[in-house]
Amino acid sequence: MRDSRRSIFGWVMYDWANSAFTTTVMAGFFPLFFKQFWSAGVDVTVSTARLGVGNSIAGIVIALSAPFLGAIADSGSLRKRFLIVGAYIGVISTLGLMFVGRGNWMAAAILFIIGALGFSGANIFYDALLTVVSSAKRMNMVSAMGYSLGYLGGGLLFALNVIMTLHPEWFGLSTAETAVRLSFLSVAVWWGLFTIPLILYVREPKNGRNTSYQSLVYSGFHRLGHTIREIRSLKTVSLFLVAYWLYIDGVDTIVRMAVDYGMSLGFDSNDLILALLITQFVGFPAALFFGKVGDRIGAKPAILTAICIYIMVSIWGACLSTSRDFYILAITIGLVQGGIQALSRSFYARIIPAEKSAEYFGFYNMLGKFAVVIGPALIGGVGLLARRMGAQGSVPSRIGITSISLLFVLGGVLLLGVNEQRARQEIQSVEE
Repeated sequence: MRDSRRSIFGWVMYDWANSAFTTTVMAGFFPLFFKQFWSAGVDVTVSTARLGVGNSIAGIVIALSAPFLGAIADSGSLRKRFLIVGAYIGVISTLGLMFVGRGNWMAAAILFIIGALGFSGANIFYDALLTVVSSAKRMNMVSAMGYSLGYLGGGLLFALNVIMTLHPEWFGLSTAETAVRLSFLSVAVWWGLFTIPLILYVREPKNGRNTSYQSLVYSGFHRLGHTIREIRSLKTVSLFLVAYWLYIDGVDTIVRMAVDYGMSLGFDSNDLILALLITQFVGFPAALFFGKVGDRIGAKPAILTAICIYIMVSIWGACLSTSRDFYILAITIGLVQGGIQALSRSFYARIIPAEKSAEYFGFYNMLGKFAVVIGPALIGGVGLLARRMGAQGSVPSRIGITSISLLFVLGGVLLLGVNEQRARQEIQSVEE
């Protein structure tokens, strides 16, 4: 039943559950442990390249499978089932990281990729279940509740894990290494436990059809082809989607590669984790503030402002010399990270046909899954090239992080050409 308190509670709690993977594993301890423990003794440029390739592989697989997963979600009665499967694939993979031995970077990378696939795949079905638990009238608020609990839940568990790593003796642990391993366990337990409210309280209606998997795959091809053909006739929408793909790739790359980059510069791991925690908690109120800025000056100018800040972050990142610099960088990123994502979604909603918003947002989300394909590979590739050309020390890593500014520059230039009024005119032309 839509707008049921129990079903809404179950739905938003999944965001509380899976955000632990985003903060503790994806952005925090996995890059740290991958470089210090699973790639011990390996040149930092090589370990960065390995991590970049791992992130890119996960992004490519999800991007290619997203249309078909979306078709399965649209079939109605399989959304909840596939969400559960994806979630617990992620839970089991995260738990497996706890047992990977020193130097076994390949096993760690494979488990991470599988976990990221489970996480991202489940999110597709999670988004689709929003229409099941909420009416159109309350959808914005229910969706916002999910994001809010995600920030809070992911941040709280990450804070606990950070404290446990900084002071393992407080928890009866012998070393920080043991604390990091238990952090992976805590994410698996947190994710698995807080998925249960969704399992219990979200009731998905049956569609009354027995649809074969072959039909679902065909539907995925058909829906994707139809959307592509229509978007091609809407030049402004197409231009925005390309711009969005470029700059959001840069945003997500910085999130996933920041800790690895700091390690490459020789910063203390504790400082890096604390900086990441600061970003998490600064991001929540800052996103709300950035939304007000968008209301005041317009979504597009606000997005361009955020892109300019990210360009400065990419360039300034090459000049970091102290942990204090990294803290300042973390605060700066936190100020714009949530805002650029929220305003991109709201701006896109205004330049697409309102009656086809679900179909168009499906394509938008697919491009979102393609993010973190170019960026990590770009950082790793440029760093390795600089190393081969004779650059020494941390210079290759510094050059690599600066290369991300290219994604923001290209995305910003394309966004300048997106005109909201022209988009409405194109929509009217297509509808006529």
